[in-house]
Amino acid sequence: MWDSPGTATSQLGSGFSFNERHSASSGGVEHMAFAKMKRAILISTSSFLVFGLAACGDPGSSGTSAPQEPNATTGEVCEPVAGEDLVSLDDDQGLQTVDNIIAAVNADAADPALMAAVDLVAESLDTAALIDLNRAVDVERNTSSQAAATFVAEHDLTAPEQAPDARSVVVGAANFSESATLAELYAAVLKDAGYDVEVRTIGNRELYLPALESGELTIVPEYVGTLTEYLNLDQNGSDADPVASSDLEDTMEHLTELAENAGLAVGSASDAADQNSFAVTADFAAEHNIATLSDLSEACGGVILGGPPECPERGFCQPGLEEVYGLTITDFRSLDAGGPLTKAALRNGEVAIGMILSSDPDLVTE
Repeated sequence: MWDSPGTATSQLGSGFSFNERHSASSGGVEHMAFAKMKRAILISTSSFLVFGLAACGDPGSSGTSAPQEPNATTGEVCEPVAGEDLVSLDDDQGLQTVDNIIAAVNADAADPALMAAVDLVAESLDTAALIDLNRAVDVERNTSSQAAATFVAEHDLTAPEQAPDARSVVVGAANFSESATLAELYAAVLKDAGYDVEVRTIGNRELYLPALESGELTIVPEYVGTLTEYLNLDQNGSDADPVASSDLEDTMEHLTELAENAGLAVGSASDAADQNSFAVTADFAAEHNIATLSDLSEACGGVILGGPPECPERGFCQPGLEEVYGLTITDFRSLDAGGPLTKAALRNGEVAIGMILSSDPDLVTE
């Protein structure tokens, strides 16, 4: 992710993700937002091991890679299909590191009623619901509190347990809309449980995690893979081997231990995820009858790919599509990391597939 201040991508190597929604500048971790900053550049373990030193051709001066011959065994080149609606293709072979939504909690404040409340929020969400929440705020211009209140009412979210006392809880949020909306969801259920709740926007990860560890904040919405690698680098040094991967259960085991070392507890991982993904137009998907990246590889002998300038050298981007999925990239267009350039190129029929974030509000969910 390239939107956050203090990005340390160059020292992280070519196996790190572009997901820029989750910002954090110290320790070499960062991410992006729709129009605001978000997370932290996150290691993809499989990408790091297999593609960390790989490069797949030098981009030309026009920002494209040299055209390649299609793979005759998998069919003809699939030309881009213009269309307004965008759909994300399922990463069915686990190219990307998991980044499911999770609550990070100050361990001293993690009583059963509080953990039950945040886990209820996790259980109520999937990626389609997260996209709809982001659309409500970033496209339809509701506030995060309005979007959260509507979601809570529509899903009848009531606290599973009541607080042992009416103590104060401070829910922190990073300064991008998805984090603010998740914080408001936590706050709504915690209020129903009897807690005295304040929501406080506190900036990026290097600001809010110390506040969480000290007890100034009680809860912050987080992302499994991003938080795992942030804590890993913080506790084990900037050259620590990555422990986050495409395996959610394994990554959660590492995260739980790292969080405990930092004086934190973590809730259950939600089915909702905000991570790197690849999108096509709905018309392209319908024409080729595809829903997954494996489907794309089987249907198409080659495609034009659009993405960030670094994509041809990053294991989770062009090299990963080629090596993990066997996809032939006939041309690469240097655009942005899931931003307006990539989405416009998809809609205008300039690229067949583009890198986008899995919870982007422009994705179709029905």
